[in-house]
This record gives sequence, C-alpha cells and structure tokens, in this order.
Amino acid sequence: MRYRLKNKKILITGASSGIGERIAWYIAENGGIPIMLARSIDKLEKQQQLLEQELRAVSFIYQVDLQNETELNAVMNDILLDHKQIHGLINNAGVGKFAYVKDITWQDVDHMYQLNVFALINMTKRTLVHFSQYQEGHIINIASQAAKISTPKSAVYASTKHAVLGFTNALRQEMTGTKINVTAVNLGPVRTNFFAQADPEGTYQRSVERYMLDPDRVAKKVVQHLFTTKREINLPYWMELGGKIYQLFPGLLERVLKRQFNKK
Repeated sequence: MRYRLKNKKILITGASSGIGERIAWYIAENGGIPIMLARSIDKLEKQQQLLEQELRAVSFIYQVDLQNETELNAVMNDILLDHKQIHGLINNAGVGKFAYVKDITWQDVDHMYQLNVFALINMTKRTLVHFSQYQEGHIINIASQAAKISTPKSAVYASTKHAVLGFTNALRQEMTGTKINVTAVNLGPVRTNFFAQADPEGTYQRSVERYMLDPDRVAKKVVQHLFTTKREINLPYWMELGGKIYQLFPGLLERVLKRQFNKK
C-alpha cells in the first residue's frame, strides 16, 4: 500500500474530525500527502501539527464551507493553483437529520442536499477535469448503507445517499477505459459526532451502540483501497448482506425488521 500512496496528494473533505481525520492520518502514515478541507480552521491546524509532530508528514489545509458554492469554487481554484497535480479525492463530508417527513424542516432538507449531494458533485466535477488532464486519479465517495435500505425518519437523508450512490455508479461507468478509478463506500452507523446533529436525543445511538463501526477501522479500509480498482467498500458485511436480501424480498424484510427499522 505504501508504494501506491508515496507522495500522492489526496483531497479529503470533512477532514477535521471523525472518519475524515483518520483517513488523513493513514494517508500520511503511508507516505501520501493529505490536503484537508473543513470549516474549522482551528481543528485543521491541530491536525496538521499532529501529523508533522507524530509522523514527520507534510500536509495542507484549506478552510471552506462546502455549502457555499462561491467559497467552494474559490478554494478549489486556490488548490489547483497551489498544487501541480492532485491524485485523489475523498468526498467524506456529510450531514444527517433524523425526522419524519411531515416534521422535518426545509432548512434541514436543504442543508443535507447542499452538503451531501451538490457539494460532492461540485468537488467531483472540478477535480475530474484536473484528473483528466493527467489521465489518472481516484475518486472515493462516502455514501451509506442507507442508500440501499431506507428506514423511517431517514427519508431525506437516505435520499441524499441514494443520489450519491447513483452518481458514483454512473460516474464509474463513464470512466471505463481510463485510469481514473471511482469507489463508493457504504457504511452502517459509525461512532462519530455525526449523531450530535442527526440524533440529538441519542435514541438511535443507544439502540445501535453495539453495532457501531469504529471510524479508525473504516479509515484504514478506505486508505487500503486507494489507487485500486475497488468498486465498493461495504461495512459492516452483515448489513450489506441484509441489503442484498432486501432487494429480493423488500416487503418481507420490512415486516420482519419493522421494530429494528423504527428505532430512530
């Protein structure tokens, strides 16, 4: 793995905490150069200092609100001017809010689509033009198992992840015959601060605590498949199996797992 990442520059959105932070760490540990994007410059600076102190690693940081299209475009212009070649993009930033459709605010709907979908497509489109110039690159989009099995209170969130997975699958086909790889990452619940906004009362977190993925494990798996032709990374494996069964017998699974599906 180290030879694949050596001196490769990789953009990571949402890099100041959770999965993104750990992805940046493992990229640096394996000789890559993380380019970290997030809203919190303080957290990014601490992350950069830690990478330098602990790993003697070079990294770059850019403060950006991905939901602000003007700001995003300006930062991407700066990045592409600052660096001769970018080798990879990991669209990790995302947000969720669990609520019934009748109760969810339009502000929350707009927030999820702006960050989970529109910013991801914008980042991908801008970076893809750059990759095409060098005829190589790797795009990894963090989707969700919710893209495969939707449950009550996650209608809007799941729909954004359906969009991400559909976009990723089509883009992969468009890149056939090139050296630009495209990977989707579909995750179950991960132990991060994602739930502070998605589930502020902690109801869902308590119900799935024993199933939650370790962000460190997820990050290792993602970095392990950088610059490979891996189509999808699915965690946990049993949830991916459930998704396949759901495609075949959706009505049956909705009846059998009704209680589990309504734990949010």
